[in-house]
Amino acid sequence: MSSRASSLVAADLGRPQVMGVVNVTPDSFSDGGRFLATDAAIAHGLVLLERGADLIDVGGESTRPGATRPLVGEELDRVVPVITALADAGATVSVDTMRSEVAEAAVAAGALVVNDVSGGLADPRILDVVAASDAAYVLMHWRAHSDQMQQLTHYDGGVLAGVRAELAARVEAALARGVEASRLILDPGLGFSKTPEQNWQLAGAFEEVAVQGLPILIGASRKSFLGHLLADDAGPRPVGEREAAHTALIALLALRGVWGLRVHDVRACRDALAVVTSWKDGTPS
Repeated sequence: MSSRASSLVAADLGRPQVMGVVNVTPDSFSDGGRFLATDAAIAHGLVLLERGADLIDVGGESTRPGATRPLVGEELDRVVPVITALADAGATVSVDTMRSEVAEAAVAAGALVVNDVSGGLADPRILDVVAASDAAYVLMHWRAHSDQMQQLTHYDGGVLAGVRAELAARVEAALARGVEASRLILDPGLGFSKTPEQNWQLAGAFEEVAVQGLPILIGASRKSFLGHLLADDAGPRPVGEREAAHTALIALLALRGVWGLRVHDVRACRDALAVVTSWKDGTPS
């Protein structure tokens, strides 16, 4: 049953997989509702596909700090038509959701990946939905919903050991519910229950949280730790002015062999990856 998902996870493109983000939300920190309308979201997804995205990640719930959760019906209305249209256009679609009902409807609409930022903690039934499907499962490190997560940044033994142990527990939960390891992708959850310093520690040593050697997806695009890094007297760098720093981070992660990158600016990401590929090809072994 899992051949398509396993093939996606195991695919070797010679570079990281590029996951382009489509936020079908009114309150995303990164684009502030620009793609809330169905037609706008579909058009944006097609642009990302044209610019070189390998996967299109469609989400109907903002996970920015302090965000209010939509009703289940609202989330379904936002994402299902977009997923249907993009899948029909030939895109490999991922659904960014913590809800089993949304995951189930998304897979039925053509999504091949369930990207669950809660790793099954927000809605344990989502593991059953994935197990019964042919979908890959991105399991992210998570401790609490957006209104509480930044109060939970203490890790006994340090952030690397803590994240690895908590991811390992979620992997075991997924396996116990019937999700094959060949369909699993891990995400260390940059920005979720992490201080800026902890985010940099994870980004710089992401290999250390690769439980059972599973592939790692990194989502750092436009996040606040980049804004803090670039802060000046006026405060953190605004969201729209963090892309150059993120592109530099993409290159470093690619050189370290990360499996995938979740990004808003697909063109900038693909440009950085082209540089990395040429650098490696031109570097004497």
